[in-house]
Amino acid sequence: MAGPDSASTRVLLNNVDHHDLRIRTERGAAWGDGINEIPVFPTEFDALAREYVILFRRTDDGRYNASVLLGLDRDENLYLDGTTWNARFIPALLQRGPFSIGMPAPGEPGEPMIHVDLADPRVSRSDGEPVFLDHGGNAPYLDHVGGVLRTIFAGDQVSPIMAAAFADAGLFEAATLELEIGDGRRYAIPDVYLVSAARFATLDGATLASLNAQDFLRCAVWAITSLGNISALIERKLSRDAVR
Repeated sequence: MAGPDSASTRVLLNNVDHHDLRIRTERGAAWGDGINEIPVFPTEFDALAREYVILFRRTDDGRYNASVLLGLDRDENLYLDGTTWNARFIPALLQRGPFSIGMPAPGEPGEPMIHVDLADPRVSRSDGEPVFLDHGGNAPYLDHVGGVLRTIFAGDQVSPIMAAAFADAGLFEAATLELEIGDGRRYAIPDVYLVSAARFATLDGATLASLNAQDFLRCAVWAITSLGNISALIERKLSRDAVR
């Protein structure tokens, strides 16, 4: 999954041309963290379900894509406090920084390789985490990024398969999230699809077995249990607004 980076500035990472490359890893709105929703992947559902609300959006061509809710107002990230991310896990797309996975051209041999967007403002030759060690090996930061990119790449492959399995099982429920945050304000988040606990409870043995065989049963459970984080998100909103 190459992502939205400009192809003209995205190059194959190597320890010769980029031996002194460093990456600024601080968080903040200036680095793209000021958003209220971010796409996510089944390969990170386990960690996400402990912190975030997992929901789905439906595209015009009928596909379901998972995302997590980060805030209630436009450009609001309630997990971001200045330069600090207040959660035990950061969604993979926000962890990858200026890196992406580049694929060989159709019909050409090769494997997915790490690319870096040299125009990204986080890229530096003097500040931040080193990408390579002095002798040329991967620095710990690059090993971490490699794991994040594997999460994204594998998740991107399995996401449509999982969503189709959920749809076939009748698990998706169209909804508008109506949130009462306790001070008279209400928020309505329309056009979402949730994995329904009620529908999950009625699945027959064959459907459960099929979901389990594809390793999607636990993903459904994580998506359902993540809805319990709505109250914590509201608490974050009230705490944030109280100090303004």
